Amino acid sequence: EIAAVLGGETRTLVLTLGALAELESALGADDLVALSERFASGRLKARDLIAVIGAGLRGAGESISDEEVARMTVEGSAAGYVRIAAALISATFEGA
Repeated sequence: EIAAVLGGETRTLVLTLGALAELESALGADDLVALSERFASGRLKARDLIAVIGAGLRGAGESISDEEVARMTVEGSAAGYVRIAAALISATFEGA
């Protein structure tokens, strides 16, 4: 679980098992190992960032679409989105 400022509000993000299943489907990963390897590659598309952040918000109980996530602003522009997704992925897969 992490906290991040998105759209001017501090929000909680967590990749629950359901959120991870959502990401497997959205990103075309066969399993958690494939998902972890994709993240470890360090090559994430903007669409991947939206999917990760959206899944994290929904995992924390927010009712929000990926389209709404795509319109949110963060401090630091593109690098800010990458930092949020990286922190969430690290919190989820640390030690995996």
